[in-house]
Amino acid sequence: MPKSPTKRRPLTRAALTESAWALFTEKGFHTTSISDIVERAGLTRGAFYSNYRDKEEIFLALYDAHADRLLADLRDAAAQVKPGDNPIDEIQHRMAGRTDEERRWFLLSMEFTLHAARHPELAAQLAAHEDQVTQGLTEVLTEALTRTGRRSTIPVTDLARLLTAVFEGLTALQLIHGPAYDAQHLTPHLISALTEPVTG
Repeated sequence: MPKSPTKRRPLTRAALTESAWALFTEKGFHTTSISDIVERAGLTRGAFYSNYRDKEEIFLALYDAHADRLLADLRDAAAQVKPGDNPIDEIQHRMAGRTDEERRWFLLSMEFTLHAARHPELAAQLAAHEDQVTQGLTEVLTEALTRTGRRSTIPVTDLARLLTAVFEGLTALQLIHGPAYDAQHLTPHLISALTEPVTG
């Protein structure tokens, strides 16, 4: 029996996002067209527009899916730290973009960020999605710090934003300089400077 439109919709969206992910990371966001996406997915433009307004919306769907996976991984990392551990070591390892897929995602997300920066409405949408990630990372850091008997000397949300900026900057440097470039040891200095033991 043919699937109903309601049952087909998740399959159609999955096919479109998989196609978009592959093309965006192979060709780049700008050089990928909606026609490219639907052709690779084996669908029609009508199927695309029944699910997404434009390329930007399908990217934001990919962003949310990536963020959900990352935050789940980071929550697992935070749950494993013990008193005396550096609260950021395991989190840094999982955020640092060490897999090929993470590096490809980093390049795509940076391209989209620059694109959004030139379009205020899109920038506001991306900022709202990024704020959700910051909130999730704030919760992860709070748990990790609590488990190691430390606290942040600045609002934890600010610490989350600083760490995100550091991770992104270091990932960019590694991509430019090559795999031999290693500056990940710099991040613990930031943690040491901006956290302190809980006393009493």
